[in-house]
Amino acid sequence: MNAAAAVAASTSHVVVIPSYNSGALVYATARAARAVWAPVWVVVDGSDDGTAAGLRDLAAVDPQLRIEVLARNQGKGAAVLHALELAQTAGFTHALTMDGDGQHPAELIPTFMAASSRCPEAMVLGRPVFDASAPLLRVRGRQISNGLARFETLGAGIDDALYGFRVYPIAPLVAVMRGRTWMRRFDFDPEAVVRLAWRGVTPVNIAAPVKYLRPEDGGVSHFRYGRDNALLTWMNLRLLLGFVLRLPSLLLRRALGRPPFAPR
Repeated sequence: MNAAAAVAASTSHVVVIPSYNSGALVYATARAARAVWAPVWVVVDGSDDGTAAGLRDLAAVDPQLRIEVLARNQGKGAAVLHALELAQTAGFTHALTMDGDGQHPAELIPTFMAASSRCPEAMVLGRPVFDASAPLLRVRGRQISNGLARFETLGAGIDDALYGFRVYPIAPLVAVMRGRTWMRRFDFDPEAVVRLAWRGVTPVNIAAPVKYLRPEDGGVSHFRYGRDNALLTWMNLRLLLGFVLRLPSLLLRRALGRPPFAPR
């Protein structure tokens, strides 16, 4: 019996791995996740690199690995929402999301899931620990997004708004996403934590390393500075507007000694 087969399947928490042209790294990511957790679902987001077939081969001999293939590329948020809706129907309550490109630490999946089980009403967020491989421009650039997220949530305790290694309670996140046409691409991770905080979902932060693999090591990046920074700018504009509209009620709740964001 291999290690993956020996992992008992959870009935409440599922790992979701959205993947778009991640290359062979997605196979290693899926195997690493399965070595420590079950079930694991991979959503192939319109990839044309042949990985859908390879992942299906892996799933053919592993009943706890599920592969969903989207016909066209729709974006990370759309791929995650696809999995969340299926997971909710299947009775799962929480989902850990991680990238398929080898950046996130699969060995910490049980730690994050345990924290979620202790505080099921919370979102468990990774606090990235960067090494020398991290591009300085991206490390500094994310400080702006993190500062805005803290401002928009009145310091609710979000250490990092962009790191996609995290555990979400499924029901409130699906409720947030179904009512909007945004949150489908690179804007998904930061907007999700802000809107969940507005709904009273408290953050629990856990340090987790992040790797930036070089192209010669198979690393891929679909981040485009112009396109995606424009997307983030538009995202923060609509979040700032939402924050301003909420501000009177937030100040009133604070004056009454109540938590600014009420659980829903």
